[in-house]
Amino acid sequence: MAFFKNMLFGGDYNPEQWPEEIWVEDMRILNLAKINSATINVFSWAQLQPDEETYDFSTLDKIVEMLTKHKYQIVLATSTAALPAWMSRRYPDVNRTDFEGRAHKFGQRHNACPNSPTFRKFSAKLAGKLGERYGHLENVVCWHISNEYGGNCYCENCAKEFRVWLKKKYHTIEALNKAWNMAFWGHTLYSWEDVVVPNALGDAIGTEKTAFAGLSIDYRRFMSDSILRNFTDEKAAIKQHDPKTAITTNLMGTFKDLDYFKWAKEMDIVSWDNYPSYDTPISLTAMRHDLMRGLKDGQSFMLMEQTPSQQNWQPYNSLKRPGQMKNMSYQAVAHGADTIQFFQLRRSVGACEKFHGAVIEHVGNEHTRVFRETAELGQELEKLGDTLLDAVTPAKVGIIFDWSNYWGLEYTSGPTIELQYVDQIHHYYQELFARNIDVDMVSINGDFEKYDLLIAPCLYMINQEQAQKIDAYVNNGGHFVTTMMSGLVDETDNVHLGGYPGPLKETLGIWVEEFDALPPEKTTQVVFNDGTVSDCRMLCDIIHPNTAEVLANYGKGEFYADTPVITRNQKGSGMAYYVGTMLSETGMKRLFDELLKALPIETFDLPEGIEWKTRVKENQTYHFLLNHKNEPVTVTVPTAGKELLTETALSGTIELAPFDVKIIAE
Repeated sequence: MAFFKNMLFGGDYNPEQWPEEIWVEDMRILNLAKINSATINVFSWAQLQPDEETYDFSTLDKIVEMLTKHKYQIVLATSTAALPAWMSRRYPDVNRTDFEGRAHKFGQRHNACPNSPTFRKFSAKLAGKLGERYGHLENVVCWHISNEYGGNCYCENCAKEFRVWLKKKYHTIEALNKAWNMAFWGHTLYSWEDVVVPNALGDAIGTEKTAFAGLSIDYRRFMSDSILRNFTDEKAAIKQHDPKTAITTNLMGTFKDLDYFKWAKEMDIVSWDNYPSYDTPISLTAMRHDLMRGLKDGQSFMLMEQTPSQQNWQPYNSLKRPGQMKNMSYQAVAHGADTIQFFQLRRSVGACEKFHGAVIEHVGNEHTRVFRETAELGQELEKLGDTLLDAVTPAKVGIIFDWSNYWGLEYTSGPTIELQYVDQIHHYYQELFARNIDVDMVSINGDFEKYDLLIAPCLYMINQEQAQKIDAYVNNGGHFVTTMMSGLVDETDNVHLGGYPGPLKETLGIWVEEFDALPPEKTTQVVFNDGTVSDCRMLCDIIHPNTAEVLANYGKGEFYADTPVITRNQKGSGMAYYVGTMLSETGMKRLFDELLKALPIETFDLPEGIEWKTRVKENQTYHFLLNHKNEPVTVTVPTAGKELLTETALSGTIELAPFDVKIIAE
């Protein structure tokens, strides 16, 4: 369903930080760029509620009145991402306790304990008052709760609530001891009160390692649930007064702390903030867009934040080159965005984000390169209108992304410190990206049947029900690929006994005896049956085929030379592949040639740096041709049609300008 009448074009706007004469000038300048929306009230709690009893909406009323007068659509935030000082001082339970066990005082943002009764009371009350005051306005088109949720707390309130959460999940202390394997190191718990949060004072070994992964993974699940409850507290308060308007909060791509698939179930529409660095691969940004679209099973999402020019918080904050902001904006649209929004509309005068890019720079006028490019984009989006709203991506390939696997794989001690979950997912995604194949990122609990090919890199943590679902997918004709470090443990990080890869052994037709961790300076070789030779690195599984056929063996150099490394098993009417190492680019190309040759999945061979993506709306197909390089590229258009931005016919061989974008209606 489409949530908006046209594509929102705007971003975070903080007029309360400026005198009112600046507001008038802002309206004049932003109108020149065809800005049609503003996200307001993101960090205004201190102004809205100067003390426990007083609420003051006078400034916000003026801002809403001004935006309404100028026909802006409003994304109205709830301001609860930063505590007011009086609350932090008067009610210390709202302040977080950090990993080191230190109770924080007033400062920073995203700084509230999610299990503080005081915070839950005041945040929901404020959200309700906002819903009551502004929820009837037609131009309030979306509610934006808090901002970029994240961060953990380890206070006594959290410890108490964690014990309650555990009781609901495990019921008995005996079941908890078994789930966490607490017989190890004599850690047997005798009472729920013996449960200690996994911080520096307990069983955690730094923020990313732990002595008891079951404990630390459950605390991640608990903290994600606790912070989600803050979101649903405010959502419920708003819905009492405004049951129709969409409610969101801005997510952050592959952010580790929160289980976004679980969060998406509570969000009407997904929104996210896209801040790649100067050296982020284009394919990784594409993958994160696809993940945001996949959170709600292919539903369009909001690009809530990006910078029109540069960030300020990364080590190297390069300017976006001429045309690059427009290119990145359309890449988001190509992958499912129904809004293009910025942080921020006017640059802050002080504090830590004063050098973060904005539509209106510190010079305070429209005579800047960034503004001219923003205005050009605004004119194009106005011309497109609702053409692309709610279009879908017709993907036939799915990649499983799972936060429990993310946490579990990176908590595990061994076999190598190099193993990073997002990197492994991207290793497979980028090969599909290079072939211009549309991809959905899917939940381990999602719908697999619509995909011809399902890929699950490093599916480390899996239960019997999930394994049976994958087996059924293969039996029914699906093609499934998984890799090293898959099928090893259950949902509490206990090893599936009987040989790796546990409940996937029969589906894959193999068992894995052990895995060798190669140091970063070392590689070995993979030899495919057709003679293709590829380097491999990081991990090397020692594999025993049962019913699987061997597609590639290790080359010379190790004691496991000439033993299987890539296998394929026919199961029912489908195929299950296992890749027991991390292949080089040559190996990945050869592997995907093998995977795709028997599948009805269209690929497009285009020059490096050129992206081709498809969205479909009703009976109309739209193709996006994007040049991500800062140089002209000659390309043959894969599909002829009408180019929407120039309203001209497009076909044959053309030259794309640096960062050029073409949108072709087939």
